[in-house]
Amino acid sequence: MKSFFIRSILCLAVAAFLLRNAAAQQTPTADAPASQQTQPTDKTKSQNQEPKSTDKNQGTSNDRLFYALPNFLTLENTGKVPPLTVGQKFKVVTRGSFDYIQIPWYGMLAGISQAENSEPGYGQGAEGYGKRLGAYFADGTIENYMTGFVFPAVLHQDPRFFQESQGGFLHRTEYAVSRIFITRADSGHQQFNYSEVFGSAVAAAISTYSYHPKGDRTLPNTASVWGTQVGYDTITIVIKEFWPDIRRKMSKKKQNASL
Repeated sequence: MKSFFIRSILCLAVAAFLLRNAAAQQTPTADAPASQQTQPTDKTKSQNQEPKSTDKNQGTSNDRLFYALPNFLTLENTGKVPPLTVGQKFKVVTRGSFDYIQIPWYGMLAGISQAENSEPGYGQGAEGYGKRLGAYFADGTIENYMTGFVFPAVLHQDPRFFQESQGGFLHRTEYAVSRIFITRADSGHQQFNYSEVFGSAVAAAISTYSYHPKGDRTLPNTASVWGTQVGYDTITIVIKEFWPDIRRKMSKKKQNASL
């Protein structure tokens, strides 16, 4: 549990750091002479406008949380959209699971795990770090496929997150958290999110009992891995709910600064 809170705080800290850097890069230097500031061309104006994040042909997104982390299964301002086919579910999960940003992300988590000496059966040194890095990558990939492809394909559930965008902070936070337990079926109806709850449980069992150290192949450790994955997903989905608002504000600030 201690490890989960430490990594949760790190997730929020990394998100804040990325947001701060993105904002800094988009804000022009205040003391720059007006004559030296580049006047926006038509091409620049079009680039300053909010990017078109939804791929209507695929029913997925091209967006990234804080312009880095894959956010391909989040849709905003959408009404009735067609369900994803089995092939589309597989492609979007594969795209996110093997995205370039995953290696440094899992590398950072592996470093924290090594510093805490969690699952000591991995050992220390370069070999221990390599084992932890491989385990984190495998854990994340298996969970992504179970919750985003395998269970949604079998149970005909929609793995996408549909942003609420209406209401106050508490209402939207409650909505985002509830999506861990409630999801949209391919038919459009609301139902229990078997894909998230049971998909993450199966993923935790597969990873724990296949390549984690033998001493950690226990039911309590499996439950801990399951809870950690669901906890990460909960934090991430709340961030997904408010990220479009943050992105629009940053884009608007950039446009005003360039005028």
